[in-house]
Amino acid sequence: QGQLVESGGGLVQAGGSLRLSCATSGSIIISISTMGWYRQAPGKQRELVATITDEGNTNYADSVKGRFIIARDNAKNTAYLQMNSLKPEDAAVYYCRAIGVWALGSSTRADYWGQGTQVTVSS
Repeated sequence: QGQLVESGGGLVQAGGSLRLSCATSGSIIISISTMGWYRQAPGKQRELVATITDEGNTNYADSVKGRFIIARDNAKNTAYLQMNSLKPEDAAVYYCRAIGVWALGSSTRADYWGQGTQVTVSS
C-alpha cells in the first residue's frame, strides 16, 4: 500500500513563509489525477486549501488566494504548497491528499492521505 509523506511544516512568524512538500512512497505510482492540500485547526473541520490536477489546473480556498501557491511534479509524483504572508489563522495541521492514484499492480484507482504536518504561526 502506498502512502504520502509530508514535510516542511514548522513554526513561523506572521508574515513569513513556509514550503510544504508531499511525496509518495511504498508503491510505484503510474499516475495521480489530482493532488491537494487540506488543513485542520483545533476544534474545526478539515478544509480544502488548494488542489492541482495532472494538467495543472488549480483551485484555492478564498482564504489563501494570492498568498499560497500549489505546484506538482508529475514525474516525481510530488506536490508542493508555497505559503506566503502567513497569518495566525493559517495555523493548522496540513494534510496532503492524492486523488485517483493508479499504482503499478492495482486494477483500480485509490485515494491517499498523508499523516499531516503541523504549521504554527506566531503573531
